Amino acid sequence: MDRSQIEALLNQVRAGSMGVADALERLRNLPFEDLGFAKVDHHRMLRTGMPEVILAESKTPAQVAAIFARMAGAGGNVLATRASREVYAAVLATEARAEFHETARAITLKQTEAAAGKGTIGVVCAGTSDLPVAEEAVVTAQLMGNTVELVADVGVAGIHRLLAQQNSLQSARVLIVCAGMEGALPTVVGGLVNAPVIAVPTSVGYGASLGGVAALLGMLNTCAPNVSVVNIDNGFGAASIASLINHL
Repeated sequence: MDRSQIEALLNQVRAGSMGVADALERLRNLPFEDLGFAKVDHHRMLRTGMPEVILAESKTPAQVAAIFARMAGAGGNVLATRASREVYAAVLATEARAEFHETARAITLKQTEAAAGKGTIGVVCAGTSDLPVAEEAVVTAQLMGNTVELVADVGVAGIHRLLAQQNSLQSARVLIVCAGMEGALPTVVGGLVNAPVIAVPTSVGYGASLGGVAALLGMLNTCAPNVSVVNIDNGFGAASIASLINHL
């Protein structure tokens, strides 16, 4: 439940169109609802401006479906990340409006329009193999009310592909740049734009990439002062930060 929903509820009580008992029933699950295996934080949108998000990984399909259904019932938008088709099938059985984003491995339900961001979030990925992380960022940022432009497969191995996208890069208010291997792309992008760049190391690469650690260390050692770094494969976290910046 977000600020506007609380305000609408209070206005209904003041106008006499809703009784106090009914309003209390609507509010009784704030700040959280205890499902035994999970405490669903319905209050988070009101506190932070962003709703709780379900990390489906390591949860059972039944657990994800139960949490998803309770969050949907509260009336807000719902996002589950790192979800499989098996998890989606369980969610769909409880919430027929849920949508599965295959590449992003995400399940969404859009019930309200989030406040619009002030500009465009650019999501850039080095190679097609980085798309799952980039798409996770795209889906997350869009659900949070942002206009998003995806620029894919523009890694430094063929830097002319990136330079051909300079107009898109320079028009973005904030950029998310996903790359594996040696992780050089965010520094190059940072040197081309006057916007914040959020670097996302991905676990793409051969043995010495160490599951994304090489890209992470390379990004942390960037010489571009407008680049900051999130954890390996964390497209969701990058999009959350980018959305906060874009709403300032």
